[in-house]
Amino acid sequence: MITRIPSMPADARLGVPGPAAGPPASTGSLASTGPPGDSTRPSEDSTGPPEPDLSFHGDAELAEGLIDLAVNVRPGTPPPWLLDRILVAAGDLAAYPDPRAATEAAARRHARPPAEVLVTAGAAEAFTLIARAFRPRHAVIVHPQFTEPEAALRAAGHPVHRVTLGGEFTLDPGAVPRDADLIVVGNPTNPTSVLHPAAAIRALARPGRLLVVDEAFADCVPGEPESLAGARDVPGLIVVRSLTKTWGLAGLRAGYLLASPPHVRALGRPRPPWAVSGPALAAVVACCAPAATAEAAAWAADMDAERTWLGQSLSQVPGVTVTPNARAPFLLLKVCAHRSVPHQLTPTDPIDPITNHTGPTNPTNPISLNDPTDPTSLSGPTSRSVRERLRAAGFAVRRGDTFPGLGPDWIRIAVRDRATNVRFVAALTTVLEAR
Repeated sequence: MITRIPSMPADARLGVPGPAAGPPASTGSLASTGPPGDSTRPSEDSTGPPEPDLSFHGDAELAEGLIDLAVNVRPGTPPPWLLDRILVAAGDLAAYPDPRAATEAAARRHARPPAEVLVTAGAAEAFTLIARAFRPRHAVIVHPQFTEPEAALRAAGHPVHRVTLGGEFTLDPGAVPRDADLIVVGNPTNPTSVLHPAAAIRALARPGRLLVVDEAFADCVPGEPESLAGARDVPGLIVVRSLTKTWGLAGLRAGYLLASPPHVRALGRPRPPWAVSGPALAAVVACCAPAATAEAAAWAADMDAERTWLGQSLSQVPGVTVTPNARAPFLLLKVCAHRSVPHQLTPTDPIDPITNHTGPTNPTNPISLNDPTDPTSLSGPTSRSVRERLRAAGFAVRRGDTFPGLGPDWIRIAVRDRATNVRFVAALTTVLEAR
């Protein structure tokens, strides 16, 4: 399904850097009721459904005393050795940051020349730079997807089209308009946890098109089998990487992007000087070292096994549908309050022509999509009640309805240690049985 989200016009040619357009006028104030983050943006078409709040992120779900399943940062990070490196760098704050060592470290990590690396203040800055450096006429975001790329493009005045994946959220290159000149896709994708084949992503590339791949969670997949971070033969490719998730550096802002030298130069022009701090640069150097990548790989293997166990356990909970083929350190769940046999999505499930979501054909397990008249649907206030009851049980989970393409009956949960995961499975079972 393709949806056009209008914004301010962008009349410059793609690939020619220029000043960012001003942000579009506000479409209205945010409404907020109930649990943290229960806000939506009014639709630009006042007769249509409200727009997802693209500015909402999982940290808004957190509160003192709650077990955090809403933010996908590896527990127990940063490790002591990394914190030591950061603190040493913080002792030299009088010096202006020099990105050369970090640039070279990231280049070695992916066997690329330094001219193809731009160190950034996290992945979010990379998306902002992309929106400011280029002027696409037909930008496409493949959803469900991390919302910052679309938010950055819209803030820079670019029209955005949404290609919404249905079913098992598998990428179909043929669903992307042929005239798209900028495409953003996650791999593995947040929030679905689906890892797309590298061949499917490569199929999106063509001359005159920018292909932006968000690989913030790529190092969470054992062996990084579908990563394009080392690919130098894909035209227009920009790969965005983050240190936030694996290394627990959300408060430091550290990451980098990989692209051709002309694109790296273009992306560096809109940013202020010394945009990445000295401690963040030291973290990039440390996290790109062979010992660090080996540590990350070992954790990814352990997490992969635990996620498999958690997904299998949750699939046995009545009223829970686990999105299949998960590879990232989180799971996307569809929750419905009833006591029949849980359903696992299959490629043969029909796609609702209005919502573009897949539902089961099993009449003993009816999962309604955003139907407030259906007692098994978690639309409106009832979807909030599941999160409210989970909060009362001590768990913060990520709401799903702020991701375009998902409705209020979706939640995302981070994979934690076995004891925490067992407690969550029991809590969710109790919550759904109590309805």
